[in-house]
Amino acid sequence: AGRQQPNHLEGDWVIELLLRLERFTTRLALDAASLLLVIAACLAFYQVLTRFLLGLPSTWSEVAGRSLMIWAVYLGIAAAFRQGGMIAVDLVFRYLSGRAALVMQMVVTSACLLFLAILGWYGWAMAERVKNQNLAGLEISIAWFYAALPVGAAFATLALLARLLQMLRDGPPERSDKFSEESGEIA
Repeated sequence: AGRQQPNHLEGDWVIELLLRLERFTTRLALDAASLLLVIAACLAFYQVLTRFLLGLPSTWSEVAGRSLMIWAVYLGIAAAFRQGGMIAVDLVFRYLSGRAALVMQMVVTSACLLFLAILGWYGWAMAERVKNQNLAGLEISIAWFYAALPVGAAFATLALLARLLQMLRDGPPERSDKFSEESGEIA
């Protein structure tokens, strides 16, 4: 049985529009991250083939694969923040409910937003600083490598704000992560 909470934000079309935009952008970021991971795995396989089978290691595939992995991680954090996977302070939240849980969620969200702002700022500054340097083996600016930080921070910020707005609207999610001693499984 779900709990009913007063819904102060229900019917607010701006909130709904933001939540729809966030669902689209987080799905886009997660799909892009998945695709980049597949490409990075293919590049790693190509690197192994050229190095050990042909004896002529590729000069570009390792750098490109590493860059794609970094992009995949920073794009994927949006989905992790949205699901609460990176911002859960489980021990504290297990003992809190209602208003106290929402206040704690706002504190955690504020700390995460501060971190993402710093990450985005310094990622942008670093991308600007190295824009005239190229990746080894590729004629691509290193700035594209560092651009993953502010881009990922932007996606994650939107996801984090959407999570907070949804919690303010709907109340904290029901916790289903209780450990069942009888079955030894998470219920």
